[in-house]
This record gives sequence, structure tokens and C-alpha cells, in this order.
Amino acid sequence: MKAELINKFLEKYGYEPTANYFTPGRVNLIGEHIDYNGGLVMPCAVTLGTWLCMAPNNDNVIRFKSLNFPEEQEFPLQSSYTKTGSEWFNYPLGVFNEILKTHQITTGLDLLFYGNIPIGSGLSSSASIEVAMAFALNNYFNLGYEKIEIPLLAQKVENEFIGVNCGIMDQFAVAFGETNKAIVLNCDTVKHKIVDCNLGNYSLAIVNTNKPRKLAESKYNERVEECQTALSQLNDEIKLNNLCELNAEKFALHSHLITDPIVLNRATHVVKENDRVGLAAKALNEGDLSTFGRLMYASHQSLKDLYEVTGIELDTVVDFCADYEHVIGARMTGAGFGGCAIALLEKGKEEDFAKKLTDYYVDRIGYPASIYISEIGNGASVI
Repeated sequence: MKAELINKFLEKYGYEPTANYFTPGRVNLIGEHIDYNGGLVMPCAVTLGTWLCMAPNNDNVIRFKSLNFPEEQEFPLQSSYTKTGSEWFNYPLGVFNEILKTHQITTGLDLLFYGNIPIGSGLSSSASIEVAMAFALNNYFNLGYEKIEIPLLAQKVENEFIGVNCGIMDQFAVAFGETNKAIVLNCDTVKHKIVDCNLGNYSLAIVNTNKPRKLAESKYNERVEECQTALSQLNDEIKLNNLCELNAEKFALHSHLITDPIVLNRATHVVKENDRVGLAAKALNEGDLSTFGRLMYASHQSLKDLYEVTGIELDTVVDFCADYEHVIGARMTGAGFGGCAIALLEKGKEEDFAKKLTDYYVDRIGYPASIYISEIGNGASVI
């Protein structure tokens, strides 16, 4: 891939790049709709991601080009930038804008991006681009950012420059990922621990339903509000900053305070899903993939029945996996309402899985899903 991208850079700019970087996408293995409730998530980096080739120029401009998008843009070097439309280059431009608040960049740059993360699938293509740009600038210009500062900076870009009120999980996972490791991240404190996630004879199958996630048009904000209602009612009797301060046992003692059965369902999912992350970390540390797989299925069932964010496309994928003997666990990943599901698939069964799932999915949905096989990979790195 590196040699091919160097040749593409040569075609675009007429000379070879001087630095090359890779930043992965991510999946969340378990712990869904937990980030805004202050609990635990378990993301990992995947081997799909964003490549960035760059070199200085003498023209005092920043040039953005991509092999994925037709839009190309050139900006003069200046002290700040503002978002321009909705094109892809706003993500790395926002990183420049944020870094220029505290550092000077006096050299023009020619940039070429390429990504193989499906856009709009919930695998964090935007976070991958942001972290790639921040990591590259920090490395190339020796800016002195600590590792933890890179995802925090990228999240700030997403929140303030792009205007999406995301949590820290996506940027954190693509910066801190490690091969055959998962990250247990506390979304309230940003404390984290790395857990072994050696899948052994299994690979991570990522199934894109090809139904784009449209969170602004979905029930996403409604779920956030329902969790806030549950928290407010629980606070009539106990003092909590977020729902995930309760485990299932303590929640059962106070759940009578939640008067709306739908809101109770939402809160029940959040509390039990948060507990499942702890159980999943224990299973992985013990190399117990069977238990981990059962927790994946339980997570999906809760997201379907209690949180109601799966939909027919994601449910169709997981229903197939539950009956396919070479998969030991599957669930939706990300916010739902479309996007991707993940499955632990026995190695050597990739072609059979893809063919049979495609037939099953097309028969019920009317168009095919896209299937990717990934290992658990490294975070942002020089290549």
C-alpha cells in the first residue's frame, strides 16, 4: 500500500512525499450508547483506516487532495481557518486551525489522503482523518503533544470546528489502539486500561448494512433525552452524575422512581450494558471467547428490545450470524439506525460466510451488505 500511495502522490504533485502515516478506523466491541451516560466502552482499532502522505512546499499553501473524493482545495498559510461547506477537507483543516492556536507552522504542505473505511458506516472515518492529521503534524514538526493530547485535540475539532457533539471514544480508539488489544475506556474520566483481545482462530467480520446512519434524522437525540429523564427521576432519591454510576443491583433498588416504561427500558439497557463491558473484559483476559460472544449477542438483544436502535438491517445480519455455526458472537456496533454489525468469525470460513450472508440479506432486505475481514490493529503510526 505504501509504494502505491507514493506513486499516487508522485502523480498528483510531481515528486515523492517525505513522510507517510496511517491511522485506523475503529469498532466498538461492546458498550453501546454508554458514552453519553458516563460509562465504560470497549473499542479497538481495525486494519481499515486512513493513509496520509505529505511533503513540504515552497508556496506557503496547504493543499488537500484525496483518492476518495474529487474535491481538492488549497489554502494559504495563515493564523486561523473557518469551516468551508461540508467537504471532507474540513476535518484536517480543523486540525490545522486548532494547532495554530498554540503553535506556528511556517512551511507549506502538500497532502494526499486515502482511506478504505466505508463512509457513513459508523467505523469513524472522520476521527481517523482528524487523528491522522494531528499525529502527522505533531510528528513532522515535533510539536511536543503528549499521546493523550492527540485524541483530545481531535475531539475538540469535531465538536467546535465541525460542529458534531461527539464523545471521546472514536478519537481515543484510533490513537491508542494496539494489535490484539482492546481498550476499556471510562467515558466520564477518560481513564482507560488495555485488555488482551487475541481472537485466536477467529477474525473480526465487519458487515456494513449499506443503510447510512443519519443520526440527525433518527431517534438518537431522543435516546439522550430519555436517559436524562431517567437520571433526573433517580436523583429524586439518590445523587448521581450519570446513569452508569449504578450497577444492575443498585439500579433495581431505585428503578421504581422511573415512571415511564419506555424510559425505564432505556435506563435498564444502559446500566446492564455498562456491566456487560466489565464482564467482557474479564472474559477476554481469561481467553474465554465463548463467553465474550454470548455477551455480544446479549448486547445486541438489549439494543433491539430495550433501546430500540437496531432496525431490520442490523437485526437481519445478527439473526444470520446466530444461526451460522462458525460465528460465536455478533452485534451491531456504533449508534445503530444503520451502519455496521460485527461478528467473531472462524478463520477459513470467510468466503462461505460472505456468500451465505449475502444471499440471506438480499432475500430479506433487497440489496447486498458489504463484508470486510479485519484483525485488531495498531493506532496512529508512521509508515
